[in-house]
Amino acid sequence: MRRQWIDGVVGLAAGLVAVGLSPAGVRGAETWVDLTHAFDADTIFWPTEKGFQFDQGTNGPTPKGYYYAANRFTTAEHGGTHLDAPRHFSATGQTADEIPVDRFVGDAVVVDVTARCAHNPDYEITPDDLVAWEAEHHRQLVDVIVLLKTGWASRWPDRKAYLGTELRGAEGVANLRFPGLGPEAAKWLAEHRRVKAIGIDTASIDHGPSTHFLSHQVLCGANIPVVENVAALDSVPATGAFVVALPMKIAGGSGGPVRIIARLPE
Repeated sequence: MRRQWIDGVVGLAAGLVAVGLSPAGVRGAETWVDLTHAFDADTIFWPTEKGFQFDQGTNGPTPKGYYYAANRFTTAEHGGTHLDAPRHFSATGQTADEIPVDRFVGDAVVVDVTARCAHNPDYEITPDDLVAWEAEHHRQLVDVIVLLKTGWASRWPDRKAYLGTELRGAEGVANLRFPGLGPEAAKWLAEHRRVKAIGIDTASIDHGPSTHFLSHQVLCGANIPVVENVAALDSVPATGAFVVALPMKIAGGSGGPVRIIARLPE
């Protein structure tokens, strides 16, 4: 029995080292970056949504001497750093709970179009942008999580700077201005590449002026999950990072909050 116990401890220690932790919980050489905007009163939502509502409970010491905290929150599925499940724009697409978890974990690449977006807030990423990235980095966008970097995360949480408008409701939607993935590029990825998921550092995979959300339709129709409002892509290199982007498992959901993190290459 003692020998089995020792073997178990050794096995646990080896497992912790493998994921970058010592048995004492001290992180090793690995560096992880949080790519998630915090959910709070400043979290940016679509102009037609109320936003994140946080109800703080009666937190503090109890009569029995221990501390206790329990809060409540209300949120739309689509706001802050969140998942667009394929069901969002496809009647037959996978719901949030149906997407295989391996689609949210894997090697990541960053396609940086910041320079183009700086001169054109309505810029749509093209197939040529993606082909140019492949040529520069000598690899295809296959079996990876593609992260699209427009530079818009630096504008968070300034609603006007990030969305192009402070207006709400239908009038706000009509005045949105931010970059996105063009429909032709979405179609090229869906038909000619095999990506696990796509993330972008703007409020939508379609650019702000979109009225038919064609990129959403294409990607959701191909059961490709999308993560929107990704943060801190300046910290992630073009290649070599490993990403975990686990969404809230909402049965029948069209999306939900995501905690996305990246392990940087050594």
